[in-house]
Amino acid sequence: MAGVTACGSDKSDSDKGGDKSDKAAESVGSPLAALKLASQKTDQQHSAKVEGTTQMGPQNSSMSGAMDWANGMHANMTITQKGGAVQNSPLAGKPMEARYTPDAMFMNLGDEFAAQAGGKHWMKYDYDTLAKQAGASGEFLKDQMQNTDPARAVQLLIATGKVKSVGSESVKGVKATHYTGTVKVSELAEMQSKDLSKSDLESLQKQLQTSGMETETIDLWIDGNNLLVKKREQADSNNGKYDSTVFYSDYGTDVTVTEPPASDTMNFEDAMKQQ
Repeated sequence: MAGVTACGSDKSDSDKGGDKSDKAAESVGSPLAALKLASQKTDQQHSAKVEGTTQMGPQNSSMSGAMDWANGMHANMTITQKGGAVQNSPLAGKPMEARYTPDAMFMNLGDEFAAQAGGKHWMKYDYDTLAKQAGASGEFLKDQMQNTDPARAVQLLIATGKVKSVGSESVKGVKATHYTGTVKVSELAEMQSKDLSKSDLESLQKQLQTSGMETETIDLWIDGNNLLVKKREQADSNNGKYDSTVFYSDYGTDVTVTEPPASDTMNFEDAMKQQ
């Protein structure tokens, strides 16, 4: 990494969060110092192109598109889902267009859905409504969707105070330094961070505990410009193995999101009432 000496060393920082973590981060060449710089640089960019895959038990999904996190989440994505709950549905394996705004997510469910929904192709998932219906997990989902900043994963790893550099690797042809750490769910609410609020950490702890997760392993790849280019999160949950990998590129890309026409949109809660 540019400006940081001893990158790729096998040194591990094992201080707890708070003041000790901050002091460790100030040590030139430490993994915490590198991640602190990466968090700042990544957060300053505000937008990027993204692509990735997620496995949650038997269900798999892939996505690609662009997102802007400057003022809440704005994104245009193409999402494909397989297995699990969608295995026997018409949506399995079909790319679906999704649009994200600070208040809701819109997903185009296709012509077959529209034929059964009065000609409406889009489903609207309002974050406030989901939060009310799903309780604590819904509030967490709302928070994540409104604050989907890639730097957050970096900040979380910094908050643990336990980060290890495992060397230099190539990520889609880009040289990057690989960092890894494990988050203990039972310790989340006790962590101290300048970037993640106490309520953020408490909400995350509740959500992960509800899902049965005890630990989460986070791997981050930072390029020579101190930008996050790859993130992988792994854990075991009540629904099986969780494994998510996301690649980031073209930082600063323009992202314009337009809500689908109301005449072509159905609210999720209305669809549930009809069923």
